[in-house]
Amino acid sequence: MGSAAFASDGAPPSAPARLADEVHQQLLGRLLSHQLEPGQRLTVDALARELGVSQTPIREALHRLEAGGVVVRTHLAGYRVGPQLTRQQFEDVVEVRLLLEPAAARRAAERMADGDVERLAVLAASMTAPSADEEASGHLRESAAGEPGGGAAADDAEGRRYADFASRDAAFHDAVAVGSGNQVLRDGLARLHVHVQLFRLNAGLRIRADALEEHAAVVAAIRAHEPEAAERAMRRHVQRSAARFAESFDDR
Repeated sequence: MGSAAFASDGAPPSAPARLADEVHQQLLGRLLSHQLEPGQRLTVDALARELGVSQTPIREALHRLEAGGVVVRTHLAGYRVGPQLTRQQFEDVVEVRLLLEPAAARRAAERMADGDVERLAVLAASMTAPSADEEASGHLRESAAGEPGGGAAADDAEGRRYADFASRDAAFHDAVAVGSGNQVLRDGLARLHVHVQLFRLNAGLRIRADALEEHAAVVAAIRAHEPEAAERAMRRHVQRSAARFAESFDDR
């Protein structure tokens, strides 16, 4: 359920940490697939009962989602699903991304060590590999029509798969920012919480397929240590990504 995580020292996470990650990915999947709608109240007790876990991983997951800007907490009212980006907010985010991310890719091509580039390539390639949820989703969908709750199970599987992709996409862009060697630039991108907010707009398969090709072009330019090509590839990716996500506003 979700992508693998590791502690800061590289060791596998503890069982409680893995559970917290799994709960986070499941809730994130429901947010991205609109099983949880903007404004909907999120009750710790109810979520704990539904997912069959204690309140602790639920609280940890909600805290992480709040930090990511997709859940809001109000004094005395608890948690609610946060609003989606408006068109103006979306355009503002795209403008900032076009200022920062091509520059990050250019610097990464100049500064990233070969080992770090290879780790970036592995991360990009991991986005094409099916997770356990992806392999199971076909079976879930086949049985959805004939089994009570099957449709909900298939929706959960699809949501978790999309959450996994969104998390890996965020990690890819963050790795490029780290490779730039500019901490201020990286922090500026992190504060946008851009990836989760964008992926809430559209969960289409095309979003994923096209992004993979564009990521590969960014990696190839960085690996070749060609700054101009890396900058160009990242600008193209951000622009094309923006065009894909902008289509969601046409349906509102």
